[in-house]
Amino acid sequence: MDLSDLKEILRILEEQDITEFELEQDGVKLRVCRSSSLAPGAAAVALTAAAPSAPAAVMTPAAAALAAAAPPVEPEADGTVVRSPIVGTFYRSPDPNSPPFASVGDNVKVGQVLCIIEAMKLMNEIEAEMAGEVTRVHPENGQPVQYGDPLFTIRQA
Repeated sequence: MDLSDLKEILRILEEQDITEFELEQDGVKLRVCRSSSLAPGAAAVALTAAAPSAPAAVMTPAAAALAAAAPPVEPEADGTVVRSPIVGTFYRSPDPNSPPFASVGDNVKVGQVLCIIEAMKLMNEIEAEMAGEVTRVHPENGQPVQYGDPLFTIRQA
């Protein structure tokens, strides 16, 4: 899936004035939320792995392609690497005056927001796919990241 497919999904949600949209299929969960705390027209998008027994929602071809686009989570010696599902700018907190979503030594839960990646004015929340301790934050705040770049290493609980 490319950015135009994601834009099309967001355009449809905005035209229909839908503020929250969530779907799950084949262990992948896509969640789109529009909030007044974000810039006008911006949306937060979270793409995470879901439990294998989770019910599957009907997906458009564009949504299915987005869900399939998430890079795999890879085990590493000191934990599992969470990789960027998109190209954009990495942010550790929702704004410069807020504390980071997750820091080294923090214990995170499944579904907890780890960071935001901004791509073309869209704020994409990246959520933890497993519970555990953050052992490493790879990029610096404000650093550009590419698809598949390591974001965090988490030692499973």
